[in-house]
Amino acid sequence: MSEKALTNNAPATDAQYYTVGSEIGDTKANRSVEIDKVWSDRKFTAKLVNPANRRKITIIVVGTGLAGGAAAASLGEAGYNVLNFCYQDSPRRAHSIAAQGGINAAKNYKNDNDSTYRLFYDTVKGGDYRARETNVYRLAEVSANIIDQCVAQGVPFAREYGGLLDTRSFGGVQVQRTFYARGQTGQQLLIGAYQALERQVAEGTVQMFTRHEMLDLIVKDGRARGIVARDMVTGEVAPFTGDAVVLATGGYGNVFFLSTNAMGCNVTAGWRAHRKGAYFGNPCYTQIHPTCIPVHGDNQSKLTLMSESLRNDGRIWVPKKAEDCDKDPRQIPEEDRDYYLERIYPAFGNLVPRDIASRQAKNMCDQGRGVGPLVTEIDADGNERQVRRGVYLDFSDAISRLGKHGVEVKYGNLFDMYKQITAEDPYEVPMRIYPAVHYTMGGVWVDYDLESTIPGLFVAGEANFSDHGANRLGASALMQGLADGYFVLPNTMNDYLADNRPGPLPDDDPAVVEAVAATNAQIDRLIGVKGNRTVDSYHKELGHIMWEYCGMARSDAGLRKAIGLIRELKADFWQNVNVTGQAKDLNQTLERAGRLVDFFELGELMCIDALHRRESCGGHFRVEHQTEDGEALRHDDEFAYVAAWEWTGEGNKPVLHREPLVYKAIELKQRSYK
Repeated sequence: MSEKALTNNAPATDAQYYTVGSEIGDTKANRSVEIDKVWSDRKFTAKLVNPANRRKITIIVVGTGLAGGAAAASLGEAGYNVLNFCYQDSPRRAHSIAAQGGINAAKNYKNDNDSTYRLFYDTVKGGDYRARETNVYRLAEVSANIIDQCVAQGVPFAREYGGLLDTRSFGGVQVQRTFYARGQTGQQLLIGAYQALERQVAEGTVQMFTRHEMLDLIVKDGRARGIVARDMVTGEVAPFTGDAVVLATGGYGNVFFLSTNAMGCNVTAGWRAHRKGAYFGNPCYTQIHPTCIPVHGDNQSKLTLMSESLRNDGRIWVPKKAEDCDKDPRQIPEEDRDYYLERIYPAFGNLVPRDIASRQAKNMCDQGRGVGPLVTEIDADGNERQVRRGVYLDFSDAISRLGKHGVEVKYGNLFDMYKQITAEDPYEVPMRIYPAVHYTMGGVWVDYDLESTIPGLFVAGEANFSDHGANRLGASALMQGLADGYFVLPNTMNDYLADNRPGPLPDDDPAVVEAVAATNAQIDRLIGVKGNRTVDSYHKELGHIMWEYCGMARSDAGLRKAIGLIRELKADFWQNVNVTGQAKDLNQTLERAGRLVDFFELGELMCIDALHRRESCGGHFRVEHQTEDGEALRHDDEFAYVAAWEWTGEGNKPVLHREPLVYKAIELKQRSYK
């Protein structure tokens, strides 16, 4: 898209939900040079900090997953003093460990015409042309370095017979660029980052604080100077200050309650920073993953992801006739099976992007051709309905072609996991899968340096909005996390730290005292309600609202209804929630309650963001905006921008700041995978 004014004439009724502020832009990337020179130019123009001065600088890193662990290790190796925080009992328990399928890199090992530019193009297209061009190209550019780094650390990537690293395909591409370690790639990459991190802990450059949860950001004179954290074992609340802060705290998918995220995943660190002045970008962009084990009951607390890598060899289908849906799939003949992705998208087949595969699975089930047990749902009008929410992922062809052992070598641990959860053997009976909330493309707004609108606050990995647009391609989360931690932050933070290194603040500094007092007041308020409803009951109700009205399909009326329901639920929470236990103690109910308060506010903003964006793109599907054949319909003349939201106080309307997206290196066009 060339640079021009966007129209975006919002309906007058939107004024009750938000106001429009000034445009913003990324001033750190030099767009006057060719896109393949932007990163080199930025690294050269960024100021440096000499090694002797690095020893005098303290950086706080919150999070120990791939982005946080890699950043803390790299910054410690560079000579900075790093304070690293995680709420888990070990950095190795960060949720990055759950990633299964692989990590993308443009090495062209298969000689199938892959390149840095093709990875860049696939990522922008996969994100439905709603990602910032410069950030995506940098991600593709450093991807090959990530693999070399991880191999040097000893990550046991799969190898071909001759010893070369093996790769496979993922959704949204027609090349094989995904490096993998069986079905446990995230775990192996995290172990590599963990080893690098622990080396720096032993060297004394990194100080580790496990079982600590960040509850506020300390801002002084407009700059991020530290955090307030609660010791989750003793309940003690304490400040930690330094020269800069990095948030690498993952995504916010648990706003839906049921998701593939670990139960502890939350938005608190990013949201508390948002309340202190950090803009929040594109919150409505949430990803629904098509390859999850379906919901099996009302008492379920999370969903289990089956890796997208399974779509390399598994074929997805439903019965052609609704009357066959309760039959044993092995008894349904080939001519009565609808391999609907292969039928609708012959060029990409089962490897279409996640948003498309998810919507089509929903469509099949909505048509009455879903499989599995009948589940009771309540529609938007309050009526009960019986629907089968599942489609088949069938490996019979792959077993015939590769043999059972061949399939076991590639996917064995995933098959074992499926069997343990469902008591069905996927070697004998097709898996049943259905879409579930998985990843969030939105997050804290950052510029090219990964710096937020609060100077000195940097945000990495899934916690920021930067690289994926409206939909993330599979195997790109691990790529972004490690790119940000190993290669981006160590080359951009120095530009800020060269001119801003005042050192830690005393505990009696007014900014510190205020942040600690506000944190304790929030805790006391939660403990003091003494109502009669559990925290989880509120979270489940919020999740139902979000899934029903801001999930796979969104409408104007539904989003307006959801905003009202969320506000009512939040008000009831503060009247009737029962947070048991004491503040100065190990108290998991208090932890969940604090996170839920942030989910209420985030959920409302997600619905406002989805309401204001009157188009369909990627994971954001507005039913009023679709093509004749049901595909997402963008409106580039109105919405080719990042929506960056500013907090204006509790009960006040947020302010929308637009960052126009300008495409110079690729052509902006309607996405097609047919």
